[in-house]
Amino acid sequence: MEGNLLLIEDDAAISTMVVDYLAKEGYTTTVVDNGEQALKQFLSSSYDLVLLDLMLPKLSGLEVLQLIRGQSRVPIVILSAKDNEVEKALGLRFGADDYITKPFSLLELAARVQASIRRATQYSHVEPEHTPISQLLSIGELTIDPDNFKVTKKNQEIKLTSTEFQILKLFIQNPTRVYTKALLFELIWNEDYYRDDNVINVHMRRLREKIEDDPSNPRYIRTLWGIGYRLGEI
Repeated sequence: MEGNLLLIEDDAAISTMVVDYLAKEGYTTTVVDNGEQALKQFLSSSYDLVLLDLMLPKLSGLEVLQLIRGQSRVPIVILSAKDNEVEKALGLRFGADDYITKPFSLLELAARVQASIRRATQYSHVEPEHTPISQLLSIGELTIDPDNFKVTKKNQEIKLTSTEFQILKLFIQNPTRVYTKALLFELIWNEDYYRDDNVINVHMRRLREKIEDDPSNPRYIRTLWGIGYRLGEI
């Protein structure tokens, strides 16, 4: 798989290791080592994915994450030695698509990069004009346009990340199916479930904050405690 990546990492040893390995996988990687330079570099070129360390000089990784996410839906994968629930939740809540804890397997890193780019490509792809117009999907006040990757509520567009869109579309296209967390990992992340509940929990909470009137009492995606999730009966 080919692609242009931006690696924001202030540890030169890690940068060299990641760049060399991803080059063998077909990726071209640009490296910057501080937050301010990261933003300048991101704005000056086009990237398929950003690999972002949280501990950076000049601007923190979370600040960089928020600034990038404010203007782009590019996939962002966090690389951090901070292996705790708070850091993971903050990163995902501010718009990251995935989180890898240092030290990490380069094989796993490459797999997650590939999966994130694949999801983003599916999300942004628009069918040519001559293809038939797809049928819109609706539930309650939500309308989903699967081909144009657009979600509206009361005729107001809701901005979703690629992961959030794929989760919502999956549930609406299969209204009676119950999804365990293991099955969601397999279908959305294209990988085995490693019992990292926080990743799914944060993505689900962020999605609910965007589509629900009352996220604490969700109507569209219901939780089946001890089992998983299913579409609500609206």
